[in-house]
Amino acid sequence: MYGAAPTTVQPVYRREMRVEASPEAVRLVEEEGGRLYVWAKRARCCHGSITYLETSSQPGERPFRRVDAAGIELYLDVRLGEPEELVIDTSGRRRKHVHAYWNGCAYVV
Repeated sequence: MYGAAPTTVQPVYRREMRVEASPEAVRLVEEEGGRLYVWAKRARCCHGSITYLETSSQPGERPFRRVDAAGIELYLDVRLGEPEELVIDTSGRRRKHVHAYWNGCAYVV
């Protein structure tokens, strides 16, 4: 008769994010404590703005969530979505630094 309206349950689809880390990146992360934090940073340019990824071994003031990754403890900023693939690599000749690439790009799409 009178009751609560039937509820509909929306399916939740979660895709698996692939994380690929180069052996050199894994070694460098391990040397800096074993944790890697990744967040987005917006930069303005003459033609607009671009959002790229920053990395650190320290979380700073941002909230992060743990992401499954082989070989390292990986944390993404909670405000970021999940790319299909996150590539972790290093660059720099004199001072190596860990970089993250969103679906193969240096910027977030």
